Amino acid sequence: MRKFSGDTLLVATHNAGKLEEIAHLLQPYGVRVIGAAERNLPEPDETETTFLGNARIKAHAAARATGLPALADDSGIEIDALGGAPGVHTADWAETATGRDFVMAMTRVHDMLLENKARQPWTARFCCTLVLAWPDGHDEVFEGTVDGWVVWPMRGTEGHGYDPIFQPEGYDVTFAEMDRWEKNRISHRAEAFRKFIGSCFG
Repeated sequence: MRKFSGDTLLVATHNAGKLEEIAHLLQPYGVRVIGAAERNLPEPDETETTFLGNARIKAHAAARATGLPALADDSGIEIDALGGAPGVHTADWAETATGRDFVMAMTRVHDMLLENKARQPWTARFCCTLVLAWPDGHDEVFEGTVDGWVVWPMRGTEGHGYDPIFQPEGYDVTFAEMDRWEKNRISHRAEAFRKFIGSCFG
């Protein structure tokens, strides 16, 4: 396991909220965190069929372009009765000509479950894969998952994406009904980041 030894980490995202969250997590370690937009990096095409493959594309492209260690993530929801879909296409299912519509995406999930005559509970999991890549081509991989099931109708107004239809195991509320700090404590992304920080900064 290669430790992080620099003073600057590039996070391969154009999402300001995600960048802020990662900078906060790494604050105790004295690491300067910069985003892809700050270096005018394009978003590479995500052509792989796995979270790991797409996270690797983003991390290695950013590391090569900047000469800095780069962190990227890919995440989504896998629904067993849909053969693991939407999976790497989680965000794609929400795409419209005017932006992302996750109500449409969640409705599509429900309609497909009914079409497939899938038996409840509709088991599912959120997955997150983090890749930390160095300019020399080396990388380290950290994965996190949270199991649960799809519920209907949608419940809650917190969170984002598919949160209103995902109820994590051991809870009687959806991610979207949960306090965001509680969700962030148990989420797939939180688990992956705990592994990343423990391994590379611990």
